[in-house]
Amino acid sequence: MGEKVRADGECFHIRTHVSTADDVVYILRRAMFLDSVDAIREKLSCLYRVLAQILEEKEIQVLEVRGQFPVHIEHLMGEIKQIMDSYTVDRMKYYANRLISSLTVIKTSKINDLNLNRWKEYDEIKTDSLWLFDRRSKAGSHLGWYWGNFIPQIPHQLILRYTKTHEWVFDPFAGSGTTLIEAKRLRRNAVGIELNAETALKASERINKQHSAENTVNELIVGDSTQMDYTSVLSDYGISSVQLIIMHPPYHDIIRFSDSSRDLSRAPSIENFLDKLRTVAENCYEILDRGRYAALVIGDKFSRGLWIPLGFYSMQKLTDVGFVLRSIVVKNYEETKGKRYQKGLWRYRALVGGYYIFKHEYIFIFSKP
Repeated sequence: MGEKVRADGECFHIRTHVSTADDVVYILRRAMFLDSVDAIREKLSCLYRVLAQILEEKEIQVLEVRGQFPVHIEHLMGEIKQIMDSYTVDRMKYYANRLISSLTVIKTSKINDLNLNRWKEYDEIKTDSLWLFDRRSKAGSHLGWYWGNFIPQIPHQLILRYTKTHEWVFDPFAGSGTTLIEAKRLRRNAVGIELNAETALKASERINKQHSAENTVNELIVGDSTQMDYTSVLSDYGISSVQLIIMHPPYHDIIRFSDSSRDLSRAPSIENFLDKLRTVAENCYEILDRGRYAALVIGDKFSRGLWIPLGFYSMQKLTDVGFVLRSIVVKNYEETKGKRYQKGLWRYRALVGGYYIFKHEYIFIFSKP
């Protein structure tokens, strides 16, 4: 900004171009030396107007932040307005120092890369227990070719919340590779196991097509997740443990994924299905780092006109092996391949049968103590 920006009265003169967040921090710090509400408000009003002019005239939406992701100018303007709307110097300085800290200090937890000093800007991160999605994400190399695959938004949310860049994700029911593709997009390493060799081949093609900003390991292995030695699998990559596990098993026999008797979707009974799921959970528990997270994505089913709470039965199996339940998320879905173009028929069946149509599934979040 070549010209000085003036306001009525004693306005703080902007002597340098405001082109990065560092410039905003400099002006905020200068304003904090003042000792009256009116003086601080007058100076910050100049900064607010500078940012508004940049947004309007230069059509720049963000400012660069050293060592962090860029900050949206509209967000900065909102934070500065909050400072100006305060009625005491102490409150103004509190908000100003909080904004300065968000732009200069990175505060992360042990389980992710999220800068907690900039928590207001993570609009895409869900923290509620009800997840509503009207359609599949079309980002990345995903294709909805596989019956029973889950939408990419689920592993996307879980990986962002519970891993850091370059950490390891493990998926014992890899299917079409949704978890591995999302891990690659987010610069995480991931290993998956898939029983069906044909499915694994197609999934690997999609995983390989996914671009990544960095070199990561994202590989799918053909095998039986109830029989494999997970420790041996990980040793091939020079690691002994992982930091996140995402499990999306078949919902028993709702969809038959293969002709193999080893397939959980071919389990002869719910009890047998749950026993096999427990075996997988035990293996996963052994390779997960303490204090880290595991997610189970699963729904319920109908059998002979009765609602079978398969999700909660499965949840219990994971707690039985030592996982600690942290959250239960309910995720909606509008249609599946099995119900596509049959909404009227399913509504009729529900009215006749006295039941309600499934519109949700569960995401159980666990940690390893």
